[in-house]
Amino acid sequence: MHMTIKRIMATGAGGPAGINFIMSLKLAPEKLHIIGTESNPNFFHLAPTEKKYLVPRANNADYIAKLNEIIEKEKIEFLHPQPDIEVFTLSENREKIETNMFLPSKEAVRVCQDKYESANRWKQKNVPVAETLAIKNEADIDRAFEQLGTPIWIRATQGAGGIGSTPATNKETALAWIKYWKARNEKWAFIAQKHLKGRNLAFHSLWKDGELVTSMTRERLEYIYPHLAPSGVTGTPAVQRTIHDAKVNRIGTEAVLVVDSNFNGIACVDLKEDEQGVPCATEINAGRMFTTSYFFSFASKILRGDYYGNIPYLYVKLAFKEAIPNIPKYDSLPENVYWIRHIDAPARLVKDGKVLGAMYT
Repeated sequence: MHMTIKRIMATGAGGPAGINFIMSLKLAPEKLHIIGTESNPNFFHLAPTEKKYLVPRANNADYIAKLNEIIEKEKIEFLHPQPDIEVFTLSENREKIETNMFLPSKEAVRVCQDKYESANRWKQKNVPVAETLAIKNEADIDRAFEQLGTPIWIRATQGAGGIGSTPATNKETALAWIKYWKARNEKWAFIAQKHLKGRNLAFHSLWKDGELVTSMTRERLEYIYPHLAPSGVTGTPAVQRTIHDAKVNRIGTEAVLVVDSNFNGIACVDLKEDEQGVPCATEINAGRMFTTSYFFSFASKILRGDYYGNIPYLYVKLAFKEAIPNIPKYDSLPENVYWIRHIDAPARLVKDGKVLGAMYT
């Protein structure tokens, strides 16, 4: 058993998801020594860690060497990458990283960061998924409207936070949208998907050698500044709630196992319900937490006084090869617990119309 204080490094430590991860670890029942790295010189100041380092962007040739320099200096035992670009870079270069990580396989990360590839794999294995077509030219757009109806959902095959996505009701809008991003020198490939109008769901799961350890599902109800995106989806919710749904649990689990039957670490599955109420997988954020992972961690502590819903901490314990308690594989928290948040407003945990606690208090 690991008796000394664990020394952990988290990348993207000044972004919302990185902050949620770090704050979750601060709720752990043991003292953890947490070092943060950040490539944004402004967000660097937001990292809530004992020490923090400014590092190059993940696509910089010096990125890996800089991380290893910090790892050696701070005697880091475990590294958690948070932003997708850092997950991908560290996954591809995992043999060069001079400390431990707890990531899915290289292939799993590659597939999950390609929405077209992941959608095709789910379709082949009969996992519910929105019908998906690659968009390479105008003829593909015509075909998308013919096969998928209107509106269609246009989205980039890579990227988080709903980036590059919009509903399109006609060919002119779809074509103009893609041309706009190409004019900005974005190198994205695009896909068209059938527009799903049901609930927007998120299945947050933790895995060890292809076995589900625990999970919890939430429904996104409102987004932060939805008017700033044509789709109304800005990637991070202002209002969300816990739900229990056996269909989401089953489909979320199947979606992960199709990608890798021996999946390790974090799999955050996005799903959207179709007109029949069937949850359809839309993407998996592999190897990193959802933006608001602190929601479940805080709820677990406030509602029960335990850490069983603290997925970041459970993930760290698994990474250190420690045993974890016998906890439910599904629905690790009560349903209808709300997490209400906005810019510069500490989040509130709400149940039955009553505030139970607030972030940073």
